[in-house]
Amino acid sequence: MQIEFNASKRDEQGTGASRRLRRAGKLPGIIYGAGQDATPITLDHNELYHLMRKEAFHASVLSVVVDGAKQTVVLRDAQWHPFKPQVLHIDFQRVAADQKMHLKVPLHFVNGDISPAVKLGGGMISHIINEVDIACLPKDLPEFIEVDLKDLQADDSIHVSGLKLPAGVEIVHHGEGDPVVVTVLKTGGSTEEETAEA
Repeated sequence: MQIEFNASKRDEQGTGASRRLRRAGKLPGIIYGAGQDATPITLDHNELYHLMRKEAFHASVLSVVVDGAKQTVVLRDAQWHPFKPQVLHIDFQRVAADQKMHLKVPLHFVNGDISPAVKLGGGMISHIINEVDIACLPKDLPEFIEVDLKDLQADDSIHVSGLKLPAGVEIVHHGEGDPVVVTVLKTGGSTEEETAEA
C-alpha cells in the first residue's frame, strides 16, 4: 500500500510560530536523514491525523511531496496533545533505497481460535509482544509480520526466533535471550495429573 501526502517547507520556527500553525489547522514537522540537511515542514493536521489512525502508516515507506518534490520517508516520532486528539509535531526520516533501515513493525496473530491450545487444552493465548524491531531495505519492508497460531499446543510458547520472516527481513535484537512472543495460559480446572500431584 503506497501512502502519499503533501507538505510545504516551513520558514518560521519556534514555539510561537508552531502555535500559530496549529491554530490554523496545520501541523509542524521535520524531515531528516540520508546525509541531507533537516527540512522543517508544514502539513495539514486533519489529513495526517486520519493517516496516523491507519496501522500501515506507522510501518510503511511513505511518499511525502514537499513543494512538488517527492521524498521517501518513514515515520519516526509523533508528539500528541496530553488529552486532545491533536498531533503537536511529527518527525520523518528519509530512506535511501540501498540502505538498510530499522523500524518497529506490528505482529498480526491469526488462527488462535482454532489452535489445539484453545480448542483442546482450554487455554487462553497471551500476546506478550505486539511489535518487533526489524532491519531491511525499504523495498522489503513488511506492513506487519503474521504469527500463525494454528499449531500452538497447550504448553507451548512462540519465541522471536520462531517467527517466520519475509525475505530480506531480519530481527534486530536488544539485550540477551530469545523473548517470548506468545504463550498459553491455563484457565479453569486442573488435569488429572495435576490433581494426583497435589
